[in-house]
Amino acid sequence: MTIRLLTFDLDDTLWDNAPVILQAEQAMRDWLKQHAPAAGALPIEHYRRVRQRLLDQQPGLKHRLSSLRRQSLSGLLREAGYDDQRAAALAEGAFQTMLEARHRITFFNDTLPVLQTLAMRYRLAVITNGNADIHRLGLGDYFSFTLCAEEFGVGKPDPHPFREALRRAGVEAHQAVHIGDDPSNDIAGAQAVGMRAIWFNPAVQDWPLTGGPDARITNLAELPTALRRLEA
Repeated sequence: MTIRLLTFDLDDTLWDNAPVILQAEQAMRDWLKQHAPAAGALPIEHYRRVRQRLLDQQPGLKHRLSSLRRQSLSGLLREAGYDDQRAAALAEGAFQTMLEARHRITFFNDTLPVLQTLAMRYRLAVITNGNADIHRLGLGDYFSFTLCAEEFGVGKPDPHPFREALRRAGVEAHQAVHIGDDPSNDIAGAQAVGMRAIWFNPAVQDWPLTGGPDARITNLAELPTALRRLEA
């Protein structure tokens, strides 16, 4: 069966995201310590409590990460004693610092060679719940388009981003394959709209849900072979 479209998750599929977020949050805290010391002195747990309180009040922010970050920072700064105008300005400075650090990533060793190989045969796109910018990461030449949860206010596993990817690419669900690391968001989400899905599972974990992926890989170098088997 011919495959015409490949959609990719980003975080923890093309790079290890945990150290990226840690360094981004550290950069944000360092900026606050310098420019807003009353807020920078507060422990990171305090910031996380402010963020969770916002999520409890506005669950839709779960899929609007940039808005969530900005509002959480503004709330933190107001609690630290800054007025609304100053808090908003400082929050934007801290957010931009965090966002810049969030894009200082190290790709998996086989990410770029595999994308280069696949882009010569398939159309590639991104479906992400995160806020990484592929152009800022130097990946723009590989992908035709990006669908971000912030754009829709809803993210994977909701069917909307998967269906929108099919619509934009002009392909049927059986002609598309999604690649990602999350069993629910990526694999079950894609399969629910009729796409096939490849589970990126570098830790070789047991499958946690009913059913299963259409293929499994433990590194991206295995992806071209897995796709050929799906097409056979």
